[in-house]
Amino acid sequence: MPQDHTERRVVVTGPPRQARRASGYYRPRTEIDEQTTLGHTYVRSLMRTQLRAGLTVFAVLGLLVGPLPLLFAAMPGARRLEWAVLGFGLYLPLVLLARWYVRRAERNERDFVRLVEDR
Repeated sequence: MPQDHTERRVVVTGPPRQARRASGYYRPRTEIDEQTTLGHTYVRSLMRTQLRAGLTVFAVLGLLVGPLPLLFAAMPGARRLEWAVLGFGLYLPLVLLARWYVRRAERNERDFVRLVEDR
């Protein structure tokens, strides 16, 4: 019997392989997980921006509420005005300030995630 020397082709189907990344590939998430100096810098930067937002809110709140005792002391006998200012006048600024802070904190975190994500 004669032997057939033709080569047969084998087709392998499967999911395509992704090329390996170079060993020097920069991955911020890995830096943070492994607690390297660079990862620590990233986290410290996020904490610093969150602290800055909190101190800004605290300063505005201090400037808004701080002078009220002096104002009330300058106007003796105006108890109803004091309660109106404390009860109704401060409510809207406090809500707006809290809303600004939450949006700012969420934006800081979104920016940090965008920086750290692998894209």
